[in-house]
Amino acid sequence: MSESITIGLVSISDRASDGTYEDQGIPALRDWLASALTSPWQAETRLIPDDRETIERTLRELVDEAGCSLVLTTGGTGPAPRDVTPEATLAVGEKEMPGFGEEMRRISLNFVPTAILSRQVAVVRGQCLIVNLPGQPKSIRETLEGVRNADGKVTHVGVFAAIPYCIDLIGGPYVEADETVIKVFRPKHALRPPQA
Repeated sequence: MSESITIGLVSISDRASDGTYEDQGIPALRDWLASALTSPWQAETRLIPDDRETIERTLRELVDEAGCSLVLTTGGTGPAPRDVTPEATLAVGEKEMPGFGEEMRRISLNFVPTAILSRQVAVVRGQCLIVNLPGQPKSIRETLEGVRNADGKVTHVGVFAAIPYCIDLIGGPYVEADETVIKVFRPKHALRPPQA
């Protein structure tokens, strides 16, 4: 049976947080999750500047106080001086999950050679998985959902396929998704019967 999950959505941008331009990260994350998840969920959203102390404090608050089982960040993962999201994420994490960053870069390399400049990381803190996603809405969708060919067939699976099972393993709620958007993978022994 699906259980409700609280998901932290964090957009990290100096200019969006000070109102210079409208944030696109949180709407992109929310729209993708609304299309993909079949389990009940609610979002805790934060729009914050590229400031390491603020990012660390926000991530700790979302996990330790707001009870998020998944936190998705967007922005601040490049090589520029103000890009400090990976450092902040690693600082609050208890276990690094390097496969997420490796795979997100591999997915993005299908589209742009500059994907190798991205420093996205993922960590576990308590019973929460924190994943740094790219900053552009199109890239957010591609890394979560995967790459599709002209016929709509998935040619490169997105990282969200592994996220629900990771959440299972760290003691979080059982999350299910719409297979037409992203097919979640769990070993047979970890599957629960579908709910009517």
